[in-house]
Amino acid sequence: MSLRARDIMTTDVKTVRPDEDVSDVLTRLARASFNGFPVVDDENHVVGIVTQGDLVDLFQPSDRTLWIPIGFPPFISSIDYAVDISWNDLDVGIDLAKHAGKPIRSVMTADVVTVIPDDDLDRVLELLADENRDINRLPVIEGERLVGIIAREDLLRTLRDERELAS
Repeated sequence: MSLRARDIMTTDVKTVRPDEDVSDVLTRLARASFNGFPVVDDENHVVGIVTQGDLVDLFQPSDRTLWIPIGFPPFISSIDYAVDISWNDLDVGIDLAKHAGKPIRSVMTADVVTVIPDDDLDRVLELLADENRDINRLPVIEGERLVGIIAREDLLRTLRDERELAS
């Protein structure tokens, strides 16, 4: 009997709603042991996914990188160091104020890759190992409703356990 998505998924899925405030979701994510949430509507249908990367992009724009030449005058053999100054308290406070009230739907990824409970381990592996998509978690849906989630760690643990059983 081969393993299916239902055998490795986590059923206690932490989610957010599309209208939740960006700063509230960022706070929840900072306290979580994972790096993203499925975004679900009132009927528990997956309408998007939001990750740390989506939120960090709001608070760490590339135009805040400061280049400092290091060395002695006339700086003939200077080294450039990129010093990111965006995460000091003032900047984060300004960014939080600027993005306060913005709904999570404005930053989420709407095109979510999902699996169904009967998908086999090979399908899950194919999606989580896809180098073009860089997916870390797969929502598991049944009849459009979210019933679980599979993180890369879940898949790796399962593969390890299966290997140990085979030896």
